[in-house]
Amino acid sequence: MALISAIICTHNRDTYLGAAIDSLLAQDFPGSFEVVVVDNASKDRTREVVEARLPNPKVKYIYEPVTGLSVARNTGAKTASAEILAYLDDDAIASSQWLRVLHEAYQSNDKLAIAGGKVTLIWPEGISPPKWLSSELSGNLGYYNLGDSVVYIEQPGLTPRGLNYSIHRTFLEQIGGFDTNLGRVGKKLLSNEELHTTELAIKQGWQVAYLPEALVAHNVAPERVKPSWFIERGWWQGISECYREQLAGKAGLGQLSRGGERMIRGMYKSLKNITDPAKRFDNFVYAYGQIGYLGAAIQGIISTSINPRH
Repeated sequence: MALISAIICTHNRDTYLGAAIDSLLAQDFPGSFEVVVVDNASKDRTREVVEARLPNPKVKYIYEPVTGLSVARNTGAKTASAEILAYLDDDAIASSQWLRVLHEAYQSNDKLAIAGGKVTLIWPEGISPPKWLSSELSGNLGYYNLGDSVVYIEQPGLTPRGLNYSIHRTFLEQIGGFDTNLGRVGKKLLSNEELHTTELAIKQGWQVAYLPEALVAHNVAPERVKPSWFIERGWWQGISECYREQLAGKAGLGQLSRGGERMIRGMYKSLKNITDPAKRFDNFVYAYGQIGYLGAAIQGIISTSINPRH
């Protein structure tokens, strides 16, 4: 049995997928490990990319027809054999020590439920970070850096990023898997599944760790270096936050006042920083996201009034 299972959930990313798998096969890990690739209803050359690497006995391929990142992650967990599940995005490159650092952390701490590491960005050739991109918004591209020391997360908002994310099987089974109401589904940029899972871990007495040496580099897709992508991402972030609150029992009219207050604050800060392109755009995206949040909140209130729970 593998000591740790590396899982890649992929959907139509054949351009990047091969390098992601190869970075896992090149791991400096002294024990047994496996690489599980979950093909989430891809229609490109994904299967061919994986099959070219199937002669390596470490690689497993499974097709999941139901679209959704959380669905694919749960399928990967069921397929994997190890107690420690390490998730790498299909457009990321793991450093050679990635699995070793993660595995050692769990071996030395039986209270550890979730761990992830630093994420740097790989910009497309000929493209530089735009002036309107703040370090905060870079997080939407996967950037994640809490420094060079191990940090135990107490605020769920600082949770490790899903592209560089590991979880203990015991905890994942305890919470019933990743919540399929959260997480990306096709072009719907839903998120917050890691934040929700971290919240549950902290509440239940587990620990969540940031491990700087568990380093991963994430490719920035050229189509994401556009203001319109960040605006859409902000909208879905707002919807995701609303869903997460509903799952936590915080739904209702209070969401309307919270969302309205945040929208006004974001617009005020955007106007206040009119001469700073990064701060101006960052706060505009935040404010715009609250429109998505408010829309989902209103929909939830209407749905509850029509179908009240008994």
